[in-house]
Amino acid sequence: MTKPLLLIDVDGPLNPYAAQPERRPAGYTTHRMRPSGWTETRPLRVWLNPGHGEELRALAEAYELVWATTWKDEANDWIGPRLGLPELPFVDWPEMHGAAPHGTFWKTAYVLEYAQGRPFAWVDDDITSHDRAHVKRNHSAAALLLHVDPRLGLLRPDFDALADWAAAL
Repeated sequence: MTKPLLLIDVDGPLNPYAAQPERRPAGYTTHRMRPSGWTETRPLRVWLNPGHGEELRALAEAYELVWATTWKDEANDWIGPRLGLPELPFVDWPEMHGAAPHGTFWKTAYVLEYAQGRPFAWVDDDITSHDRAHVKRNHSAAALLLHVDPRLGLLRPDFDALADWAAAL
């Protein structure tokens, strides 16, 4: 049996970028990065929690992990190694930040295309009720769309919800 997908956004779920500036959340370490899309003079500040790598590796028993982030394949260079993750497949967005139907997030249609009818869980800070309704109408398999507060990142209840959802399939 094929595992469900776990589609992982970086900024928000893994990097709580919206936390108070200069006040790194407990358990996180600060990294300075220069992914190819970063054009600022100063490196990008990214907060990562090493414990998230352990949690995601545990979820890999039940899921196929996939990057679903604007970092695309660069998540394998900049994020994965710092969390102890192996190289993961990624959603290669045909267009980023474009228009989306019915008030949905621009990633939603591409997520459905990538999933190709497979069950999936998706963690992102931009998921709304419009995205949930769109997925319910347009995806025949089970789907869990888990909104993550970008001030907090993934928390214990989020990992528990992901594990419970996969176990219930």
